[in-house]
Amino acid sequence: MPEQEPASAYAFFDLKPAFNDMLDEVLVGLRSERKFVAPKFFYDVRGSKLFEAITELPEYYLTRTEMQLFDRHLNEVRDLVGVGGCLVEYGSGSSLKIRKLLESLRPDAYLPVDISKDHLESTASALHRDYPWLHVYPTCADFTGPFELPPVVADHDKIGFFPGSSIGNFEPAAASRFLSNVAHTLGAGGHLLVGVDRKKDVGVLEAAYNDSAGITAEFNLNLLQHLNDLLPVRFELDRFRHRAFYNEELGCIQMFLESLTEQTIELGGEPIVLQPGEFIHTENSYKYDVEQFVDIAAAGGFAVHASWTDDREYFSLFLLVVEPN
Repeated sequence: MPEQEPASAYAFFDLKPAFNDMLDEVLVGLRSERKFVAPKFFYDVRGSKLFEAITELPEYYLTRTEMQLFDRHLNEVRDLVGVGGCLVEYGSGSSLKIRKLLESLRPDAYLPVDISKDHLESTASALHRDYPWLHVYPTCADFTGPFELPPVVADHDKIGFFPGSSIGNFEPAAASRFLSNVAHTLGAGGHLLVGVDRKKDVGVLEAAYNDSAGITAEFNLNLLQHLNDLLPVRFELDRFRHRAFYNEELGCIQMFLESLTEQTIELGGEPIVLQPGEFIHTENSYKYDVEQFVDIAAAGGFAVHASWTDDREYFSLFLLVVEPN
């Protein structure tokens, strides 16, 4: 009889992002003169499904363009990084993207990292079922800060994956700090495949974040529902509306939730007062020229191994490599 391949492993690692840390982080943002909440709180189960719906909207060019770049260039990525190793995905995102990468790179192990435990477990277990040759190690952590990968992948070469221009959610200096943490996690010689949205016509940019179906508005408002579920707070969603526009000076789309009334929200026993027309800033999405992103990557300890751009110059893929110390 032919020898059977050993069954692949599945293990869930919960680094337990602390409740008090989340509460303190949200309080800091809502106490500020210009109120804000970090975009990582978009991604509970419903938020992740809403984002999947956004990626299929006619106005949202980012995912279609990135997928086209995958179709054209993943063979080149495979030739540059090889097969095997451990694929570390920062965020448990679009299953279509990660499936393309898994099928092309054929890693030994896949390790998605996400703060949303239920969504992470659901997507990771589905991938383990569909790829019986693949070891899957979902890790619940806040990947926007430093964290350690579980020892089970210590001996693997690491390939990071951060698609969808999520790097644009960081301020430029914070993007370099994030990349520095990634470089430490992946180790010398590790690679990172990252998607970066480029500067382009303002009308194209603003339409992508103000879709006619209102899905992006639902996605933005769902952040408040996620906070309701996570923390001792009660936002009334119908007292807010979605706003998004391009800030030419900063070079980014900015998303906000606008308070429609004067209201007081109790968060952890502390009153937060909102005036009519006051904004809660929920997301920046920076758009970069190639030279700008190369500088950000270099400040984070990465060199550019290769890069690819679509014909319209809407979007770029960068294959970065951790520079030796």
